[in-house]
Amino acid sequence: MADDANQPPPFENLNLFATDRALTEAVAQNGGAPHAGRLDAFGRRMGSAEIGALAAAAHRHVPELKAFDRHGRRLDEVEYHPAYHAMMREGIEAGISAVAWSGVEGGHIVHAALEFLLAEVEPSVCCPITMTYAAPAALKHQPEISRTWLPQILAQKYDAASCPASEKQGVTIGMAMTEKQGGSDVRANTTRAEAAGDGSYRLTGHKWFCSAPMSDAFLTLAQAPGGLTCFLAPRWTPDGKRNAIHLMRLKDKVGDRANASSEIEYHGAYAVRVGDEGRGVATILDMVHHTRLDCAVAPAAYMRSALTQALWHTSHRSAFGKVLIEQPLMRQVLADLAIESEAATALAFRVARSFDEAGRSEDAALFSRIATPVAKYWLNKRVVGHVAECMECHGGSGYVEDWPIARLYRQAPLNGIWEGSGNVICLDVLRAIRREPASLEAFLDEVGLAGGADRRVDEARRCLETELSDLDDIETRGRRVVEAMALLLQASLLVRHSPAAVADAFCASRLVGDSGRAFGTLPPGADGRAIVARARPLVA
Repeated sequence: MADDANQPPPFENLNLFATDRALTEAVAQNGGAPHAGRLDAFGRRMGSAEIGALAAAAHRHVPELKAFDRHGRRLDEVEYHPAYHAMMREGIEAGISAVAWSGVEGGHIVHAALEFLLAEVEPSVCCPITMTYAAPAALKHQPEISRTWLPQILAQKYDAASCPASEKQGVTIGMAMTEKQGGSDVRANTTRAEAAGDGSYRLTGHKWFCSAPMSDAFLTLAQAPGGLTCFLAPRWTPDGKRNAIHLMRLKDKVGDRANASSEIEYHGAYAVRVGDEGRGVATILDMVHHTRLDCAVAPAAYMRSALTQALWHTSHRSAFGKVLIEQPLMRQVLADLAIESEAATALAFRVARSFDEAGRSEDAALFSRIATPVAKYWLNKRVVGHVAECMECHGGSGYVEDWPIARLYRQAPLNGIWEGSGNVICLDVLRAIRREPASLEAFLDEVGLAGGADRRVDEARRCLETELSDLDDIETRGRRVVEAMALLLQASLLVRHSPAAVADAFCASRLVGDSGRAFGTLPPGADGRAIVARARPLVA
């Protein structure tokens, strides 16, 4: 008997874009059809065996802190494996951090699709790329700073050299906001900013989390004389010296291991103000709004990646006389996972479209304001269990580090924490409902586009409106409300755009509740065979 009997072939050298029906349709439905060729090329690249090997190597060889050189002088640098730099180059030079700001029609959809494809294979590098993508939204508050930094963000060049930004072909931007005593409550920050007399400031304080510490500059918050203010602190000062940003240690994280996250201290670090003094939170929130988009795109990508690996494995492995995917109960599990993945993709890309439309439509901006945190919250609540179930489809093999699903499993909780954990995000949605009621109206208008197409969607909308008719104790019901909003929007999108088998099974199991609490408990009438056939990668 051959050693590889009843083992699947390697899942590699597939075009991750062209083989994904839900993704290609979501991109087209939301205005990205003209960019299909670009996405097809990147999908082919991301699905290659070479990229898969680079992603694995970047996780095996984790970053190392080099705080001092051999003479005792401060370096405050992080040393990465070459595979990490190779993956960063792939993402940056594909335009993930630049395309949305380059004047391309549908730029945020293209950004989201490229990010989706990268996150399927190597999500750790998405963090610095996402922050670089989002930074222009904050930098615009200080036009002279934006004019200096934006051209290098848009250059689509990855330059890993440790030197002043003026000497580099392209730059990346990081972020350092949270502190030990405050966490998500950034108004509790104690880092001080003192005016230097030449228009710049000097920062002193400790930041509990600074992701991607080799970035060329960091957007950060500090207490200035006028209140909490946003600043840009470059790694090198204008006179070519290392800025006084000390890397204290790297975080030993559960996942996201190829990306370094650190604690840093500012010791009179040079910085320039971004926006007005006392307006730091408002300024940085423009950036956070964009990073939250990627916090919704990423879990959708993880679900798709985990699903395709499960489909691949079960399509090539037999047990009890049948290929696993043909076993009725396994097919039921896979169909349920496929519905969840398609609904996540549909939601993420509808939200991405609102970023493209927000500049020319007030309704789109209002919809984006509330739908982005809704998607960020819900998709990250669903992804952890989804990836775990996909891992179980592999049996014991899925729990072995040789398989990429192990990386996804560790990665899955990340975006539910980053840029606001679940409660923070729910409170943000409730704040929008109270302070900007027009955002809820825009949300309900979008849902209403499916009006009359499925009575279950109509009934779910009525239930949500009843839930929101009394705001007295709304905070205690926050998660209930946001979950209902997410499911309603997903159902509306699937009813309008997906095959009847997918939309009907989603509405029956998620809106009406005709299912159990675990994946694989779809109602008896669900067309599992059609759902699984749609989700399987299109392979010649």
